[in-house]
Amino acid sequence: MNNLKIFIITGLSGSGKSTAIAAFEDAGFYCVDNMPVALLTSFLKLPIKSSEEIAGLAFVMDLREKDFLTKYKSVFDSIKQNNYYFEIMFLEADEEVLLQRFSQTRRHHPLSRGKTLIENIRIEKEQLKDLKTVSDRVINTSRHSVHELKAIISDIAYKSKNTSPMNVHILSFGYKYGIPIDSDLIIDVRFLANPYFKPELRDLDGENQKVENFVLKNRQTKTFLKKYLELLDYLIPLYEKEGKAYLTISIGCTGGRHRSVAIAGNIYKHLEKSGIRISISHRDISR
Repeated sequence: MNNLKIFIITGLSGSGKSTAIAAFEDAGFYCVDNMPVALLTSFLKLPIKSSEEIAGLAFVMDLREKDFLTKYKSVFDSIKQNNYYFEIMFLEADEEVLLQRFSQTRRHHPLSRGKTLIENIRIEKEQLKDLKTVSDRVINTSRHSVHELKAIISDIAYKSKNTSPMNVHILSFGYKYGIPIDSDLIIDVRFLANPYFKPELRDLDGENQKVENFVLKNRQTKTFLKKYLELLDYLIPLYEKEGKAYLTISIGCTGGRHRSVAIAGNIYKHLEKSGIRISISHRDISR
């Protein structure tokens, strides 16, 4: 289920989480209300339905669960590390609005422990402030009717249905044959020592172990790769979060046979470990 969009709906009691989960269900999401956070990782491993049959997953998690505050951080971190595509949606409302809503519905606040309603609202707000800070989307529902809120959530749900993990393509090329027109990021590695000038390496290419060793064991190459891979590790999640569907990273040397091929292969191996969708090609390796 790694390719399905997952929404974690959380926030203050009375802020409209039931309306939000209903909107996701109407949009074709598989929904679970009051999902125990400790069971989330195991739940995601279940063969519920194929991604073609459901639009995504939506879970309401909040202080109704006793252990939520102590466990949500480690569970959410684990999900991120396993490359699930998920978003935390935090719903809130002003104090006077929450008081009015509880009065109208005559519901008990989940923190009711001999305290007044306003005290419970403030305690819950304080307990959830860290989660609000790390949430991807915060929605104040104070000025929205039930129908308006459902429309807002429905719009978010429907827009996310076609969202899938970004595809990253690593492409090596030679500058003498032109820059690839579909490049998003281009790095010029012509500053590295050139195997072409080694007679025993000239007729080989960057996929050959001897050429690869010559390029990758160079001190300048090691320094460059350390810095460039750190940059890619920072940028790729940001491009994906922005909604980019495809990212082409082009690596160029003079002829596109030696240095660019070896560097592209190393970048591919590094990014492959993170579990992202990745492919590689060498445009000019045979020229």
